[in-house]
Amino acid sequence: MSTETITGKFDQVKGQVKQTVGEATGNDSLANSGAADQIKGSVKEAWGHTKDAAHAVSTDAKAHAEEAREHAEVKHAEARVHGEETAHSVRQSIVDTAKNVRDAVVHHADHVKANH
Repeated sequence: MSTETITGKFDQVKGQVKQTVGEATGNDSLANSGAADQIKGSVKEAWGHTKDAAHAVSTDAKAHAEEAREHAEVKHAEARVHGEETAHSVRQSIVDTAKNVRDAVVHHADHVKANH
């Protein structure tokens, strides 16, 4: 609860007392001052609630942003690992193909040598 909410409630109570005393004693100035205090207190209290709500929204937005950042970091790490695994697989496939070509050439060369 914000300070404005508390002081707003206090101003409203103070205003009610002043208005009641002013009306009981016939003092219009005091009664009007009490009414003004009540209005001021109501505005302060509303402002305090508004600040509290804004703080709650801000805190919630920060939490969601942090969750989104963490989620993005996890996805980035997963993509990096997947990319590394894919690169390894492609390299190994190229090496295996080169070995197969080498073996075929050696086999063919041995066959040619054997027949001549």
